[in-house]
Amino acid sequence: MPDFRKLAALIIVACCSITVNAQSAFKGLENLFDTPENYVVYHVDRPPVIDGNINEQVWQQVKWTNDFGDIEGRDKPKPPLTTKVKMLWDDSCLYIAAQLTEPQIWSYIKKHDAVVFQDNDFEFFIDPSGTTQPYYEVEVNPLNTIWDLLLTRAYRDGGASVSSWDLPGLKSAVKIQGTLNDPSDKDEGWTVELAIPIKALMANSRSQRLQDGTIWRINFSRVEWDTKVVDGKYVKLTDDKGKNLPEHNWSWSPQGLIAMHYPERWGYIQFSKQPVNSVTFNMPYAEEQKKYLWLIYYRQKQWLSEHKAYATSLHDLGIDDHASISGKENTIQMEATNHQFMAFIKDSDGKEIWAIDHSGWVQKNPDRRHE
Repeated sequence: MPDFRKLAALIIVACCSITVNAQSAFKGLENLFDTPENYVVYHVDRPPVIDGNINEQVWQQVKWTNDFGDIEGRDKPKPPLTTKVKMLWDDSCLYIAAQLTEPQIWSYIKKHDAVVFQDNDFEFFIDPSGTTQPYYEVEVNPLNTIWDLLLTRAYRDGGASVSSWDLPGLKSAVKIQGTLNDPSDKDEGWTVELAIPIKALMANSRSQRLQDGTIWRINFSRVEWDTKVVDGKYVKLTDDKGKNLPEHNWSWSPQGLIAMHYPERWGYIQFSKQPVNSVTFNMPYAEEQKKYLWLIYYRQKQWLSEHKAYATSLHDLGIDDHASISGKENTIQMEATNHQFMAFIKDSDGKEIWAIDHSGWVQKNPDRRHE
């Protein structure tokens, strides 16, 4: 008869070993695997009027997001100015309301598709497909100047930004609580209201309509420059060489580094047609699986930087070929050459396969199945 005490001890050691191995695989990358923020976006029959007034009754029924924090995450100081967002949707648009406290409101850029973040601004980034390719960015300053652009993929992977792309049907409005470009007084802040046509963001999707429960990736950012007043005008502070001091970057969901163009780090929004404040966001199981794909991606980029070629095995990357996720055993595979790679994860049910390639493109059930 077996010694069940010894067997139990061996199982505990084995489980601890698996946990330690999983933790060690992520070591050094913890900042890129903090759980992103989430927000449930509720459906409305009568949408808000886009005039910059976010005190309208339709906005009062839904909650604010958490206040924005430093883009790098939890270990950085809390921003001195508050920024927060609300969202709603109907069958035609996603609606965004933002509130930015600001004691001195200034803005000078008036040309559409100029580099708006050279002023203080509010920005949103959105990836409806969750594949990271393509995605969209919109920036707006207190003058309601818009810079809207399409990103073919993240800059880190050779992506191009298409400023000539305009978000069809976008409506925006800004309301100033104070006076613009007047250093002689103290302002309260400014509010932004946006209506983003859903069809314009789902051009690459098989479906042109949102469903109850649909999840998108999104993040919001605020750029804030340090300034002084010279001859009645706001001027950015510079270093000893005359170069502008770095801007402050505050975001809704922490990126873990000073870079908004990591779409996999954005927050989650879940569209709901249920009664307001009745739904709790639950992280999709597939998102937990994708963490291991992104782990491979990051480790491969590190390997490429050090060895001038991709690793050809998971072992080289210090990653196990199995992972337990929500009680299900998952198998991880990778195919690689010196110049490219593709990694796959599937669980014991084997109904879905998720994949990632060297360009950061995430796919569900890729054409070439790996059993």
